[in-house]
Amino acid sequence: MKQILNFEFMIGAFGKILEALPTTILLTVVSMFFAVIIAFLVAIIRIYKVSVLKNITAIYVSFTRGTPLLVQIYLAYYGIPKFLDYINKSHGLSMDISNIPPIIFAFVSFSLNVGAYLSETFRASIEAVDKGQMEAALSVGMTRIQAFKRIIMAQALEMALPNIGNTLISLVKDTSLAFSISIVDLMSQAKLVGAEGLNFFEVYIVVAIIYWIICIFIEKAFVLLEIRFKRYKGGVVV
Repeated sequence: MKQILNFEFMIGAFGKILEALPTTILLTVVSMFFAVIIAFLVAIIRIYKVSVLKNITAIYVSFTRGTPLLVQIYLAYYGIPKFLDYINKSHGLSMDISNIPPIIFAFVSFSLNVGAYLSETFRASIEAVDKGQMEAALSVGMTRIQAFKRIIMAQALEMALPNIGNTLISLVKDTSLAFSISIVDLMSQAKLVGAEGLNFFEVYIVVAIIYWIICIFIEKAFVLLEIRFKRYKGGVVV
């Protein structure tokens, strides 16, 4: 009787698909790093209503949240070379556009996408901190920057951790769209392995399990981080 699943193929495919794991991790880590920077800057601009910039950041957040990530990836992939070509022609430069690695476009699109969502998390968390905290810090001689770093951000980060963890998990899964611009990540590798014996169902099960394991690991790591933050709350370290 013929089996529904080719388990022997799945076991072999597991190792082959994992060969692309470093690319997925690289996409996730680099994109999240820049996304956090973007999110923090956007959140501060919108909280303190910085002239002109507040409108630009509001449009950026609205556009990013209102359009599919796949469209944003294609906009970066086809738009950045066009923009650089325009710069070349306008200023008589000779930047080599044709050899830009596709992963750069993925970094840009993922960072901007996650940065928009994360900026709302940061903004909500910072605004949720009691304004009296800043006044109390200033009354004991802290500068506004010191108070913001040591008091406001510490409390805001604790509140934001669950959403940051969820955003990171979403980013890991979203990196599967990188195959659309010829990046060999886990998803792309799965398609290549599945094409070898036309066992696509099996490889998609395998890659789903791999993504699942990664997301469970991130979820557990953020639970531990939340526990750690709560141990510091009130000045008590366990």
